[in-house]
Amino acid sequence: MSQQGTRHSTLGTDAVVLVTGAAGVIGRVVVPYLAGAGMRVVAVDRSPFASPRAELVLVGDVRDRAFVERSLRPFDRPVDAVVHLAAIPAPGQLPEDETLAQNVQGAYLVLDGAGRAGVRFAVAASSVAAYGYAWAGRDMSPPYVPIDEEQPSVTIDSYGLSKAVTEQVGAFATRRWGMPTVLLRFPFVGDGDRLAAHLDRIRRDVSANRRELWSWLDTRDAANAVHTALTSGLTGHHVFNVAAPDTSTTVPTAELLARFHPGTDVRSPLGEFDSMLDSSAARRLLGFETRHGWRDGPVLS
Repeated sequence: MSQQGTRHSTLGTDAVVLVTGAAGVIGRVVVPYLAGAGMRVVAVDRSPFASPRAELVLVGDVRDRAFVERSLRPFDRPVDAVVHLAAIPAPGQLPEDETLAQNVQGAYLVLDGAGRAGVRFAVAASSVAAYGYAWAGRDMSPPYVPIDEEQPSVTIDSYGLSKAVTEQVGAFATRRWGMPTVLLRFPFVGDGDRLAAHLDRIRRDVSANRRELWSWLDTRDAANAVHTALTSGLTGHHVFNVAAPDTSTTVPTAELLARFHPGTDVRSPLGEFDSMLDSSAARRLLGFETRHGWRDGPVLS
């Protein structure tokens, strides 16, 4: 899923990158990852936090226009790139209207503000919830698997809608300002204890994850996806699935489909534990590859 833009940019290792949501599950791994790659990171979150690898830490709300404008110019010039990760991370934490309003307003102020300021590139977190199955509140099945980025959204929950609209905000910023935007559709993301607890829940009840289609991604691979997007040199607006190549269960994929999604069309062959999400576009256009799995040893391997 892509559209053309006009502003081409390849970021160097000394690029200044603003990371919003820097204290979140993905952000706290992205910041040291980018710093380790030689980038100068400005880390932003709405509550006080420690981020030792960041060059600058700013505390404020991305729904505050003035704060966003200051954050985009921390050294008296625009940052080179933005990584927008700040959002309400799941449904149920706030009333539905507030989840939608906060996520969309934050995305608009950051991405439109970045384009307006002359930022060269933007990456933002979307979610597989944008397809509509994960948090629907009732069982829904995709029309086909592997699910690629062309499959239409059927969201009936405010969180999934907020992510679908965030993708449109990215497209808007590209059309309006010519700033390239990459939206990454993340599944469940975790490592260490967080991932271990998630895998254990699925081991005890495989049906509990049926709406998320047993998709997952190690947090370190999520950080790698952000970095590959930043350094891709892509123009235009793009939406990519970025998921582990396998599922989060030892139940074969064919059995999962037969038990929980029997009406779903299998459009191309799936291996024994292959993911139902198609991340081939990210591999092809970003050079994205996962490096961390859970099947052959401890989760932290």
